[in-house]
Amino acid sequence: MTVPLFGRVLGPAFGQLPPLLRALHSVPRRQVWRGQGSVRRGRHWLVAPCAWLARLPPGADEVPVTVEFVVDVADERWNRRFGDARMESRLWQRGERLFERLGALRFSFALDAVDGEIHWRAERAWAFGIVPLPASWFAQVRCREREHAGRYEFRVDVALPLAGPFIRYEGWLLPGEEHARDG
Repeated sequence: MTVPLFGRVLGPAFGQLPPLLRALHSVPRRQVWRGQGSVRRGRHWLVAPCAWLARLPPGADEVPVTVEFVVDVADERWNRRFGDARMESRLWQRGERLFERLGALRFSFALDAVDGEIHWRAERAWAFGIVPLPASWFAQVRCREREHAGRYEFRVDVALPLAGPFIRYEGWLLPGEEHARDG
């Protein structure tokens, strides 16, 4: 059996995570998780064009969320839907880092297992895959995954220098079709 992507990046700490968190990051080939979430965008004029470049969803309250995880030997594809809005990304490992391509942006993240949660820390970013962006722009990127109340929960909170709050999306997921309306 191959070690899942997050297991390779986190190392032995992956085995200490709560079961639902490990399950989400151990999809053998393809699986759909469903739940509910909300999206809040900042109001600065830079938010809309930057969100478009990253293909981030529009603001929404209590919207159905679906994530299709497609896994192969080299990478994972996360095909997210917040209501009707698509947000797709590709994740892979390079060294001890997790990389994610989200629209026209590519990120390098350090992952840490902290008190049964996964914390993502953005270290580097590139526009169009080749133009390096200042690391200071991403110092206020906070991502957290955890198991809480029997559900997988996610929260991504991003603020940018000068622009302030950029986007915050959060919610919960459970595996399979039957959980689409739980809540």
